[in-house]
Amino acid sequence: MSSSHPAAPATAPAPRGARRPELLAAAAATFTVVMWASAFVSIRSAGAAFSPGALALGRLLAGALTLGVVCAVRREGLPPRAAWPGIAVSGLLWFGVYMVVLNWGEQQVDAGTAALLVNIGPILVALLGSRLLGDPLPPRLVAGMAVSFAGAVAVGFSMSGEGRASVLGVALCLIAAVGYAAGVVAQKPALGHASALQVTTFGCLVGAVLCLPFAGQLVDELGHAPASATLNMVYLGVFPTALAFTTWAYALARTTASRMGATTYAVPALVVVMSWLALDEVPGAVTLGGGALCLAGVAVARSRPRARPAATPEATIRTK
Repeated sequence: MSSSHPAAPATAPAPRGARRPELLAAAAATFTVVMWASAFVSIRSAGAAFSPGALALGRLLAGALTLGVVCAVRREGLPPRAAWPGIAVSGLLWFGVYMVVLNWGEQQVDAGTAALLVNIGPILVALLGSRLLGDPLPPRLVAGMAVSFAGAVAVGFSMSGEGRASVLGVALCLIAAVGYAAGVVAQKPALGHASALQVTTFGCLVGAVLCLPFAGQLVDELGHAPASATLNMVYLGVFPTALAFTTWAYALARTTASRMGATTYAVPALVVVMSWLALDEVPGAVTLGGGALCLAGVAVARSRPRARPAATPEATIRTK
């Protein structure tokens, strides 16, 4: 006796424009990590002339001014009330605490140690996102983050020089990682109520207000800083802050916090290349290998399982 069941409908091919939002989000994430990588090179120049708080305030003021002009042109209003808790928390922890503490920490430890400690951030984003936002942790994401973190460890150790690091410096870098992770997780719900531009603009303003106590230092140091350091500070505010944080928020609104956090593991690899090109710092084999691992891990973390082919009518006919 045989019986047949109706064939499952074949999966229709996605329309040509269906992938456009996904491609735009991927492009936004790519722009963000490139700009954030370039920030490390600029901070090394500006940080020699500005104290940590003054540099953070100058960067945030330049970013807030740029974002304010864009908001005025686009006639963006105030964010809805429901978005303000996330904007306030991300502004305080990410735009404010993170930037000041990271600048300070990098003066206490070598660049490799700082990069290694701060790269704990994406792992904390994944854990907090899973706990507080219900983000899934698929095996590909976990495996990719493990590979990228191994690469970050390799890059960190290869750039650590003599490996001298003060307890204060290590603590500051860990605080920076926690501030970054908590800021990202707080920002995600706000993007459900306000645009990426609104969330970034007012988060930047919150951070700038938090850093106002450093205004005196900034004014004093501006009078003695070389033009190159001041230009680097303005660059940090316009590009890695105003533009890159906005494209980050745009991409974050279209994926999970955990997946976006994993994307930032591309930053150490890009920093190695940029330092090579801009500062003539030739990386060693371990550094290059670590950078390659970072990029490979990001590729694994952001990959998706292949869709199973649609069942054919013949496959759905069963004979008993």
